[in-house]
Amino acid sequence: MPNVTAITGFILMGFSDIHELQTLCGVLFLVIYLGIFMSNLLIITLITVDLKLQTPMYFFLKNLSLLDVFLVSVTIPNVFVNSLTHKNSISILGCAFQVFFMAFLGAGEVLVLTTMSYDRYVAICSPLHYEVIMSSVTCVVMMSVAWGTGLFFGVMYTAGTFSMHFCGSNVIPQIFCDVPSLLRISCSGSLTIIYVSLGIGVCLGMSCFICVVTSYVYIFSTVLRIPTTKGHSKAFATCLPHLTVFSVFIATACFVYLKPPSSTASLRDRLFSVLYTVLPPALNPVIYSLRNNDVDSALKRLLQNLYSRDFLPVIHQNVLE
Repeated sequence: MPNVTAITGFILMGFSDIHELQTLCGVLFLVIYLGIFMSNLLIITLITVDLKLQTPMYFFLKNLSLLDVFLVSVTIPNVFVNSLTHKNSISILGCAFQVFFMAFLGAGEVLVLTTMSYDRYVAICSPLHYEVIMSSVTCVVMMSVAWGTGLFFGVMYTAGTFSMHFCGSNVIPQIFCDVPSLLRISCSGSLTIIYVSLGIGVCLGMSCFICVVTSYVYIFSTVLRIPTTKGHSKAFATCLPHLTVFSVFIATACFVYLKPPSSTASLRDRLFSVLYTVLPPALNPVIYSLRNNDVDSALKRLLQNLYSRDFLPVIHQNVLE
């Protein structure tokens, strides 16, 4: 039997060994995290309180923003805390939680984005049947399936990953725990469970990608048959934000998880891992607020209501005096 030393914790790699640069990175990540958290929370609040945003498209967008808040909260707080305290250790339990939630939320986000493409397909290609097809019950069922499937993948990946043995170096060549990085330091002879899990994940991703591409083929063919330029602009305005967010999410995920394995992770690999967790959640509120009149109008109404509530009592008191 080989001499295997059990690992009780892991060491995560940072961006630099220089304390001053670690502190600078920590402050930068803290600012980025707060910006992403507040902007997505604003989207969730607007959709929840504004009656004009109670539609399937915005219901899905609220779920997407909720997933983004959770996704960025899994890794980034740990990164800026480690950078500010100059400690890169993480327990096995903490590492397991990161793997679980990254798989859970990543799979959930892919399914929500796929559902949003189907919603746009029905809205543009079958507008007369939209309310019947995309009923409130159907939307809730779709989101339940997305969250439930994500939960299944989280459990499957976590169980498969931590059924392996880890020996030798306990340094994870990444800024957070993920399956490819843990495979690099595994000394298990059989990786059947994790490879089956990865295969199922790839199949899910490819299926969702095919569904999105098929939806947009039908959408664009329908839009191009619309005779007016105004109709083109309106249709593209509702589709391009989603297509942009989906493309960025898939592109960054593919670079992080589908590149050839190596024994070490370069600085570029760690930067792209950050982009995978930060860029889609950051782009989501920006794209949907800058290119969406409904969200802009809802924000103005919310600010007007808050302004009125703050100043009307003061005005009323002055009038009485």
